[in-house]
Amino acid sequence: MKLRQVLLAASMIAAGLSGALTSPLAFAQAKEQFFPSLVYRTGAFAPNGVPFANGMADYMKLVNARGGINGVKVLVEECETGYATDRGVECYERLKGKHGGATVFQPLSTGITFALTEKAPGDKIPLITSGYGRSESADGGVFKWNFPLVGTYWVAADVLVQQVGKKSGGLDKLKGKKIALVYHDSPYGKEPIPLLQERAAQLGFALQLLPVASPGIEQKATWLQIRQNRPDYVFLWGWGVMNSTALKEAVATGYPRESMYGVWWSGAEPDVKDVGAGAKGYNALALQHGAEPQSAVVKEILEKIHAKGQGTGPKEEVGEVLYMRGLSAAMLAVEGVRAAQDRFGKGKVISGEQARWGYENLNLTQPKLDALGFKGVMRPVSTSCQDHMGAAWARIHTWDGAKWNFTSDWLQADEQILKPMVKNAADKYAAEKKLARRTPQDCQS
Repeated sequence: MKLRQVLLAASMIAAGLSGALTSPLAFAQAKEQFFPSLVYRTGAFAPNGVPFANGMADYMKLVNARGGINGVKVLVEECETGYATDRGVECYERLKGKHGGATVFQPLSTGITFALTEKAPGDKIPLITSGYGRSESADGGVFKWNFPLVGTYWVAADVLVQQVGKKSGGLDKLKGKKIALVYHDSPYGKEPIPLLQERAAQLGFALQLLPVASPGIEQKATWLQIRQNRPDYVFLWGWGVMNSTALKEAVATGYPRESMYGVWWSGAEPDVKDVGAGAKGYNALALQHGAEPQSAVVKEILEKIHAKGQGTGPKEEVGEVLYMRGLSAAMLAVEGVRAAQDRFGKGKVISGEQARWGYENLNLTQPKLDALGFKGVMRPVSTSCQDHMGAAWARIHTWDGAKWNFTSDWLQADEQILKPMVKNAADKYAAEKKLARRTPQDCQS
């Protein structure tokens, strides 16, 4: 009897100790905000996908080093998509319910974005598609769960038209000129076409459409057409090896790099380094930021993450263009959660549905951005129920043979062109999917 009592007491003490030991761990897990990360570190587009993924991972580490989001630490789990839509959907399905539920997904692919746009509303998980995805998803009245924060491909296309208009002496001087679009033959590459067609009809320039099959290694026939047609400007809408291949073909055919303008996914170090001096003069859009090695946030990451041996990739890439793209994307994801905590409770783990409210009510003023280390890197971002983009500014940077340098002032897409196009396309999508526009009451939810 005594032995039984001793054993019972021992077991109760052990259970109590077990509870004491596991409770803090369970508490720590409950206080983690889960950010799934769809990446492509392998495959044809890995040279461009890797620095983006590293920038995102390092910023999340910095958030934890700073103490989390009002004390809530972030948890990141990567899933490899290889830039393939089917694998992206598989990753989404695998991760959406893990670790208490996904906060937000960033597909990092227009094709994956198109697929997840159909799934996210049912799962009540927002999508951030910063600088890519469906251009009409800037209309939050139809696309409740999509957030193309900071810019879309229609913004990019309009800013490029404005830039070459300035170079020609005014938008009216584009009449009679020829612009060729060399584009990745995918949903991504096709996105700017409606805007460019609208601008061509309005301004009177001839638009030549030249699709390139993925991954873009074979472009000789494309550049033969360019040599024969001699467009005044070439807009490059490529990704990965397609960009450097295009520049090499431009060198081979004698097309001036000064007359080439890439979208912001065609204007990073991997796109030009293999071409080196041959790419000198090539221009590309910057999705607000460019290469930012002297920015405060980069210096903080080097000090708090890389100096401690915790960096995700090589120290040398920190501050490069695509690294900054991933870093900025992570910052937007985190700040949406911070905005949601202001409504639903500081220091609380936020659900995907609550995070959606945060992304719809972002108000990143310049002082807030400066405090986060983004002074000189980004302009203010302010979203609303109707505006899920929040900013429509970009800059041009130019490759000097060794590095990127800004060569334009800030340029804003023309809202008189953009807004009607976005609304018309969003209304068409709503009609196809039998969706009603959101009510004022829904905008408060």
